[in-house]
Amino acid sequence: MNGKKIAGILALVVVLVAGGWGWNYYQKIKPFQDFTNPETLTQSFRSAFQSFGGTTIKAPENTLTFRRLDGITLPETFEYEGETYTLESMLDSTFTTGFLVALDDQILFEDYFRGESEDDQHIMFSVSKSFVASLVGIALEEGKFDSVNDPITKYLPELSASGYNGVRIKDILQMSSGVYFNEDYNDPFSDVNQMGLTVATGGSLDEFALTLKNKWQPGTYNNYVSVDTHVLGMLLTKVTGQSLSSYLQDKIWQPLGMEFDGHWLTDGINMEMAMGGLNVALRDMARMGRLYLHKGTMNGKQIVPADWVTASVTPDAPHLMPGKDNPGSSNPNGYGYQWWLPIEPHGDFFAAGIYYQYIYVDPTTGVVIAKTSSDLKFTDPSEPRKKDLQIAAFQAISAHVAAQMKSRSVFSTD
Repeated sequence: MNGKKIAGILALVVVLVAGGWGWNYYQKIKPFQDFTNPETLTQSFRSAFQSFGGTTIKAPENTLTFRRLDGITLPETFEYEGETYTLESMLDSTFTTGFLVALDDQILFEDYFRGESEDDQHIMFSVSKSFVASLVGIALEEGKFDSVNDPITKYLPELSASGYNGVRIKDILQMSSGVYFNEDYNDPFSDVNQMGLTVATGGSLDEFALTLKNKWQPGTYNNYVSVDTHVLGMLLTKVTGQSLSSYLQDKIWQPLGMEFDGHWLTDGINMEMAMGGLNVALRDMARMGRLYLHKGTMNGKQIVPADWVTASVTPDAPHLMPGKDNPGSSNPNGYGYQWWLPIEPHGDFFAAGIYYQYIYVDPTTGVVIAKTSSDLKFTDPSEPRKKDLQIAAFQAISAHVAAQMKSRSVFSTD
């Protein structure tokens, strides 16, 4: 961190103390500090609800159970950019806390690390965005709003004074709102850290969204803006008349048969942190992946509309396509409705959160992978990002499992 940033932080602290924040401010900001402290990071991620508070999404009495399938192994190694890596080293270097591999409704591998256990509700960060997008699809199917091609200001006129004025709901879903947002976690004055400060000091994320400005023509450039998802949350609460937690409980948690309660962190006005505040147990993350594996259907019930699932994982414009040389995107991965595609997809897709939280789905093999992590080096600017490395590992696992299942089928005596 350079001297200018340090001086700025000190000045900010002085202003806050002089303004009467003092001890109360410290108490509010401390949980956020714990999120960047290597000594407390892992524990913080599985106790975020206790630290910050929020709402609870109640699990149903009847759980959608997973069976166990023995005899299927995971690959010991995988290839990425011409180098060979071990699966064990990938899990270790990303500070994995939970890792589950399923073949449809059968768990092939499940293990927990660094003190994590099966009933811990781990903060998913931006994996939360994929849950929010699912709710948008359900609300559209229910007629709560008319079309994703409508401008967001048709339903939220208060956004007319912001960069979201006239922006289509679809462009917001596809992180192509045109709104500028600096998501540099190492810059204390970046938009993402100012957003965190808003929450820490009891502010409103709804009001924070009003401060953002437009930089690109909407629908032309894929720029990752976490507040886009918060705006979708604002839309949902407006058109459904329910909180995000209540709507999620009614429309996904209960009918999907989640095993554990979920928790959603809230801001100072008790609005859910739509872009990253959902806390979920590992097996329930896998259940969400399995729902998308089956195009939104589970046990004969259509929970998320099938055409919405397809649209969510299908880039439909040049700036959304995967590829390292896409001039219309700030990210080499493809993008749909708050779901990602690998750089080299083969029908697979994933949800992702910072510090390496994942739900990976491969409909070509039936493999679903859920991963929680607390990478102590995630905010280290000298540390290379490992997102694509992990996706390469997931793709290798999927192919390895498929080969073994095919072999079983060929040599079966049944």
